[in-house]
Formats: sequence, structure tokens, C-alpha cells
Amino acid sequence: MWKEFKTFAFKGNVLDLAIAVIIGGAFGKIVSSVVEDLIMPLLGILLGGRDFSNIVIQVNEATIKIGSFMQTVIDFLIIAFSIFLFTKLLSKFKRKDDPKPDKPAEPSKEELLLTEIRDLLKNKQL
Repeated sequence: MWKEFKTFAFKGNVLDLAIAVIIGGAFGKIVSSVVEDLIMPLLGILLGGRDFSNIVIQVNEATIKIGSFMQTVIDFLIIAFSIFLFTKLLSKFKRKDDPKPDKPAEPSKEELLLTEIRDLLKNKQL
């Protein structure tokens, strides 16, 4: 069982995934900080000095935090757009690395022979 676990845990894909999760978490914190500390205050200034983090609606005993929700939506949009750009960049590199065949490969001797046999059988049936 230990050997199976080592084989699984130290495969390239698992390690790559673990690294991606750690970097993604750090990237999410950076984006959250950019939105919370830069974008939302600038947006507030542009809209007349409003502080979006304090926008709430009180319904009976429930507090609906609209400002916090807006920040989360902007976080998501920035992260989604960044991932979109990153995958687009990776796909460009992948396309460059993939070798393009110049022309289709010639059929093998067996394929030519089978084609001849097929054609003979078709002609014989007619």
C-alpha cells in the first residue's frame, strides 16, 4: 500500500496540482487585496465618495451585505479573466510545440493490398 501511495503522491500531475492550488490560493489573496484596497476605494471616489464595504440592507434581523458581495463578484471576475488569459497563453505555446505533419503518411503495403482486395471483391459482385 505504501508503494502505491508513493507512486500516486509523487506523480508529476499530483505535484503540479498541489503547486497550482497553493499558487492559486496566494493569487486569490492578492486579487482580493487589489479589489478591496485599490479598486473599490477608487470606484467609491468616482461614485461620490461612497464606501462600498459598509453598504448593507437590514431586513428584520438579517443583514444583507451588498458591498461585500460586490467585492466578491469583482474578485471572481478578475480571477476568471486572469485564468482565461493564462489558458489562452498556454494554448498558444502548446500549438507551437505540436509538430504539424507536412503531408499524410503513405499507406502501408498491407493497406494497399487490402484496398486492392476490396476493389476486386466489389467488381466481382457487380
